[in-house]
Amino acid sequence: MTTQDFLKTLKTAKSAIPSTISSSLHHEQTPIKTLINSSFNTISSASETTPSPQTTISSFLTSLSSHQLHSFLSDPSVKTIDCLRIFNIVLHNQSELSFKPDIHAHFTIICRLIKSRLYSDAEVLLQKFIIGAKYRYPFSEFTNWVENYCKESRIITKLLNMLLKLYSDHHMFDMAVTAFEYMVEREVERDERTCSVHLYALVKADKVDLGLEFFRLMMDSGMEVSVFSLTIVVSGLCGIGELKMGRELVEEMVGKGVKPNVITFNTLVDACSRRWEFAELDLVLCLMEREGITFNDTTYKLLIDGYSGYGKVDEAKKLLLEMQVKGFEVEAYLYYMVIRGYCRLGDTSNGFSLLRTMQEKEIAPCDGIYRCLISGMCKIGEMGQVKELVNEVLNKGGEVDGAMWNDLVDGYKKAGMMEELEELKNKEIPS
Repeated sequence: MTTQDFLKTLKTAKSAIPSTISSSLHHEQTPIKTLINSSFNTISSASETTPSPQTTISSFLTSLSSHQLHSFLSDPSVKTIDCLRIFNIVLHNQSELSFKPDIHAHFTIICRLIKSRLYSDAEVLLQKFIIGAKYRYPFSEFTNWVENYCKESRIITKLLNMLLKLYSDHHMFDMAVTAFEYMVEREVERDERTCSVHLYALVKADKVDLGLEFFRLMMDSGMEVSVFSLTIVVSGLCGIGELKMGRELVEEMVGKGVKPNVITFNTLVDACSRRWEFAELDLVLCLMEREGITFNDTTYKLLIDGYSGYGKVDEAKKLLLEMQVKGFEVEAYLYYMVIRGYCRLGDTSNGFSLLRTMQEKEIAPCDGIYRCLISGMCKIGEMGQVKELVNEVLNKGGEVDGAMWNDLVDGYKKAGMMEELEELKNKEIPS
């Protein structure tokens, strides 16, 4: 039977291919006739028999042997993408085969994909054969195959790093460590970015202790560790309240030549500020200064939030004004945090002064600033300034809400100034 006769039967059998196969063949650049023609020529060359004129894809697969499949997948004259197409057909029609595709077939095609830089396709197949329930080859079988059949260091490096990533993505953290240790033992280059992704997966899964252990493994293996990896681990430690441990890790890494950046320090500043751990915060800021890392706008915002929330409002105000001097954009909510801090301390005078400062700088006050100032001033009887602020609210189109009105009633009543309250009532009656 000629190749042309065989292709005629395939033409009618094409519709028998499941839709799942055709959807997987997303690299449809070569006509199916050419594809099958090349594969038929390769496979039939190893066969002594020729298919009958009634041959279909089903009988074609039935007559296929494991050896023929291996020969086809490893044939350098066949394009890698064509190998993938035929291999996908084989995988989706295994009931038609007289054998089960083995580990050699699986990893031969994966290595070809990696060599051709078709990494996403390689990862899909690797996930199926290492993670998937249908195959899931043990790690020992995988490494045995690599040692016996894969000789190109570039492919081995990419394959093992890809495997580490897959283990991490599927929360098989113990196997990720096994893969890493194997790479160290065999002196296979570890991709730092892949290791960083694994560290992030551990921290995200609340496995900070494992993250720290893996970070130590990375350092002990002699690989170059990035500030990005360091910051991930520091973030994890801060997340579980280990602020001192996080700072000490940064100090340790400085001694090993890994310079922290402003994001690393902001991670520590944020954790210390939120927990009001100001003794630890001072140590962090000293370390930051020693390493020559200057504040960015995020650093200022975190510190202002922490200081004003705790009651260290003068420190927060100092940072707020310093932020403006250095040319950072200062938003109204930062003023609000400081003014609210003053009002909580009963220091409405400084709060009122700061309101006027922001207005001089043409920063529009938010409604919250007026609310906390009016509430604070009503409590201490500063009704002249209260009236001034209420008029500002009304003149700019705002309204006196129920909570503010209750504060006004209490304030004017205590001051014995109910007649003036009536004047305000005529301007704004709360709904």
